[in-house]
Amino acid sequence: MRTLVLLFLWLSLRTCRAPPGPGLCGPCQPDRCPLLRGCRAGLVPDSCGCCLECGNLEGQACDPGNRSVFYGLCGTGLRCQAGGGGEDEEEEECVCEEQEPVCGSDGRTYMNMCQLREAAFSTPELHTAGRGPCRTVPVIKVPPHSQVNGTGSSLIFLCEVFAFPMALVEWTKEGRDVVLPGDDPHISVQVHVHLSLQPRPSGTDFSTCLILCLRGDSGTYRCTARNNLGTVWASAVLGSVWTDSLLPLPDARGTAGFGASGFSPEGKRC
Repeated sequence: MRTLVLLFLWLSLRTCRAPPGPGLCGPCQPDRCPLLRGCRAGLVPDSCGCCLECGNLEGQACDPGNRSVFYGLCGTGLRCQAGGGGEDEEEEECVCEEQEPVCGSDGRTYMNMCQLREAAFSTPELHTAGRGPCRTVPVIKVPPHSQVNGTGSSLIFLCEVFAFPMALVEWTKEGRDVVLPGDDPHISVQVHVHLSLQPRPSGTDFSTCLILCLRGDSGTYRCTARNNLGTVWASAVLGSVWTDSLLPLPDARGTAGFGASGFSPEGKRC
């Protein structure tokens, strides 16, 4: 029953949006066209070709060609093409004609020009600062967290860094002038690199994640990230109940103001 109701509503909507037949549009009277506001993708012709209506945004369903039939036409810088959902999903949607990431004047990286234009609708002063992702000094998104090893088992320190150009990220231990793991059989380092252009709350993601796995060997461990724009670091303390004196576990702060946070590493991956 629910399926029949939904089908009826869809057919009713399609009938309401159906284009007028020949001679049904009537004479064009621009002064009677509705006043449009909030069109983030610009304006496009309506089904009669007389008035304008809001263009569809990126990802919205659309009508192919140059005439609004049911869904409407794509806005500025967008084209209507079939989605990539397979044979069962051939509905056209608006796709940005320029797919390269761009750097906005606000310092954020946008997936493409269409997303920057959409953001600029509510921030008129926003403009393109350059092609490609915004260049930025490293930012430690997930700093290492101080821990106590009371079982003698392996523990994990996690350090996730965002930067473009990509940052070189290294682990070191206080008092040892060597990049870990070195030749220590009890220490291993895993590297995970993200080169994602998928939408994220913080924008485009170009990040490196280092996981330090170690057993015993209490002390202070430092995660350092650097590229040609700058260097930042954050440290954390590994304490052990097997030592004579337990090391304090402060919120170790790095030079850029990054420090330990309440992040549980068990079973975590970048």
